[in-house]
Amino acid sequence: MRESKQKCEDRFELTRERINPPALAEQVRTAGDGAIVTFDGCVRNHSHGRRTLYLEYEAYETMAVEKMREIGAQAHEKFAIDRVAMVHRLGRLEIGESSVFIAVSAAHRGAAFEACRWAIDALKRAVPIWKKEFFEDGAVWADGELPPPPPAPAAGAAPPAKAAS
Repeated sequence: MRESKQKCEDRFELTRERINPPALAEQVRTAGDGAIVTFDGCVRNHSHGRRTLYLEYEAYETMAVEKMREIGAQAHEKFAIDRVAMVHRLGRLEIGESSVFIAVSAAHRGAAFEACRWAIDALKRAVPIWKKEFFEDGAVWADGELPPPPPAPAAGAAPPAKAAS
């Protein structure tokens, strides 16, 4: 296991053990926080129309942890957050297991949501971790997947209504 800590109780780790989401969410909690937002990326049973059997993750470990620390530092600069935990699994993962978990704490939910979403997107873009997907008929190395951008409002459409707090 390679681990690195920076601000207060931030945590950046690669592990071959199961990720413990409740423990990580609790680790980022402080008395001044009004929100903890988490992202739990888990192994699904399909990919591109094929049944997935399991995944394997590999990484350039020292660089991966360093990049994760950089993402954490940038998150602190960009968003009004308190703590960040970012853990990624390596090795063989079965269907349903957590492959990556991110927890962000902040005084207010908006900053926590934005920072968590930004952090997973940054991790997928910049951290040297590779995923191999295994199917009944073979295996492939997968490219990082970023979610599609939100749809643009139609011309002349009213802006979306603000949700009640």
